[in-house]
Amino acid sequence: MTGTTGNQSSAGHLLQLIRDGRATTRGALQQATGLSRSTVGHRLDQLFAAGWLREGEATPAAGSTGGRPSARLEFDAGHAVVLAADLGTRHATAGVLDLAGNVLAERSGEMVIGDGPDRVLDRLGQWFAGLLKEHGTDPSRVCGIGLSVPGPVDFDSGLVIQPPIMPGWDGYPLRERMQEAYAAHIQAGPSVPVLVDNDANLMAYAEQRVGHPDCAAFLLIKVATGIGAGVVVDGQPYRGIDGGAGDIGHIRLHDCQDALCMCGNHGCLAAVASGRALANQLTAAGVPTTSGSGVRDHLAAGRPEAVRLAREAGRRVGEVLVTVVTLLNPGVLMIAGDLAGTPFLTGVRELLYQRAMPRTTAHLNVVTSQLGERAGLIGAAAMVVEDRYAPDRADARLAASADDRHNAKETAP
Repeated sequence: MTGTTGNQSSAGHLLQLIRDGRATTRGALQQATGLSRSTVGHRLDQLFAAGWLREGEATPAAGSTGGRPSARLEFDAGHAVVLAADLGTRHATAGVLDLAGNVLAERSGEMVIGDGPDRVLDRLGQWFAGLLKEHGTDPSRVCGIGLSVPGPVDFDSGLVIQPPIMPGWDGYPLRERMQEAYAAHIQAGPSVPVLVDNDANLMAYAEQRVGHPDCAAFLLIKVATGIGAGVVVDGQPYRGIDGGAGDIGHIRLHDCQDALCMCGNHGCLAAVASGRALANQLTAAGVPTTSGSGVRDHLAAGRPEAVRLAREAGRRVGEVLVTVVTLLNPGVLMIAGDLAGTPFLTGVRELLYQRAMPRTTAHLNVVTSQLGERAGLIGAAAMVVEDRYAPDRADARLAASADDRHNAKETAP
């Protein structure tokens, strides 16, 4: 996400104070920034003109003795929309969301990541155009597109880097091609920015913001076709230097050297304890299962073989998490994905509390997903909103909008 790098008292900075709830009246903004009343008024006029702010119910000022209540300033989450998509290996969900993360229109269906980026992105563009039409939203209101993908992403470039389960996507110009596919299907409107991140990162980002906003170190483990981790520290995703952080599915287990992983190596955690691995193990045991979602269905039905394998898989993941939790010292460990049920969670807890130091787990809350299958979608939308309305980005957009209005006035007959 883009941070504040420019004028700390700019209109974009005031917007951030309002969005964060740190200063939500004109007086509070003056106090927080040291700006004069007229300067604050001018900055707010810019934000109101852009449609980004609205006035809520008036509230008495702190220490008020009966004077006129101050109008509460609020970010208008309905002035624009975000398009977001959460791509899995064989399934995708796309949606139109407002700027507060509320899903306004949604579509889910089969979409095979192995079909390659051209086919997948063209279909996504078609879905997006259909969703906008369904919701009655003009494309001009779209402020950005967010994509959640099941592979490592270099966030700055938007490139997927050596993804084990995304053949044909390595180094593909995903952002540019998504723009082109979307434009081809809406047949109108300006180009919109596209942001891309790993699915576990975005799930963690959404879950932390919605359910655990006060947790300064948050860890999410997604166990589906593969196994990945999303880490949020002080409210921001931690990605490492090039998007490789959290790829715990490819940590080697010392006693599983015969297990072949999708990455080509042997002994990876994902080759032993992922949804794909359990599907293979169930099939070998005479219970035909094609995917992690199939394992999930068996677990929901209480199938004994599936329950036993899921608990053992949880123990294997717990072995790795002992080190991860010791290193990160998170306040919340969330298990998400196809296997995120009681048997798997029980296995994780058994190993974690048995082998980790009591100091490490004393304040650790081990939970399952709150947002469920929408977590990636909501996280992808939040990524776009935080980027587009970050102070420096907001100031640049306001300046460009002002230039456009000036030029239109100059050329008017």
